[in-house]
Amino acid sequence: MGFADLLSDAGQAVLNSWLNTRSYITGYSPSQADVAVFKAISSAPDAEKYPHAARWYKHIASFEDEFPTLPGDASKPYTVYGPEEAAVTLNPAKAPAAAEEEDVDLFGSDDEEEDAEAARVREERLAAYKAKKEAKPKTIAKSVVILDVKPWDDETDMVALEKAVRGIEKDGLVWGTSKLVPVGFGIKKLEINLVVEDEKVSLSDLEEEIQGFEDYVQSTDVVAMQKL
Repeated sequence: MGFADLLSDAGQAVLNSWLNTRSYITGYSPSQADVAVFKAISSAPDAEKYPHAARWYKHIASFEDEFPTLPGDASKPYTVYGPEEAAVTLNPAKAPAAAEEEDVDLFGSDDEEEDAEAARVREERLAAYKAKKEAKPKTIAKSVVILDVKPWDDETDMVALEKAVRGIEKDGLVWGTSKLVPVGFGIKKLEINLVVEDEKVSLSDLEEEIQGFEDYVQSTDVVAMQKL
């Protein structure tokens, strides 16, 4: 029969009982089943009355941006999921009193060993999913930089200066194109492009290293920087 009226206390009690031994509505990872049931609830269940449902609601809410891409059939209504026989109907007020009392145990098992085992399984599944999510390749932050390297005077050997600069090799540093730009009085500065991995290369350290070529370099300046 599946879930019925999830806006009523009785309906949320059934959901809470269903999630007592489960991390998700079906399977071991978020799916369209979770999305359908999540959307059928107007707000988070009361954590004191329905702790398992509240825990599940908060967890699924963290995937809200991924709802359209989660696996499963998005066309199925929430009523196809849940227990074979629900404890409520779409109109609980019209349901026989005896049926309400006898359909299901709305508060789950009182067996402490069973509860402990269910909690252990749930935590193992959540830990496995978290580890899987963290194992996804992280995006490497990179920046494109234009760097000015200014010589002492018009007699500075700019070929040797550029060779010294390009001789700096670091993990996460890639030198690009360059050109000589006139600055006045016959002096030209080196304007050079580079790409750096932000976590591996410090621009201030790189500038300090370039300024260490004291025979050629007067100063350096970052002209522009843009994130890739």
